Amino acid sequence: MDKILEILESVRADVDFRNEKKLIDDGVLDSFDIISIVSEFNDAFDIEINVEDLEPDNFNTIEAMKELIDKLQAE
Repeated sequence: MDKILEILESVRADVDFRNEKKLIDDGVLDSFDIISIVSEFNDAFDIEINVEDLEPDNFNTIEAMKELIDKLQAE
């Protein structure tokens, strides 16, 4: 979780990722942020986030992002 938070804060230091629960739904993160985050996650966790994984539910919270990463690492 710490590595995820570190990556998120490197992309958007102005966002409270621990407490924000609607990062996508409220427009806190835009498409450029998501592209950066996906690229960083792919490299840091040796995973490949595919287009079908780019659903708002997977990126609305840091917990949802961790679940996605865990799922992809288990595959």
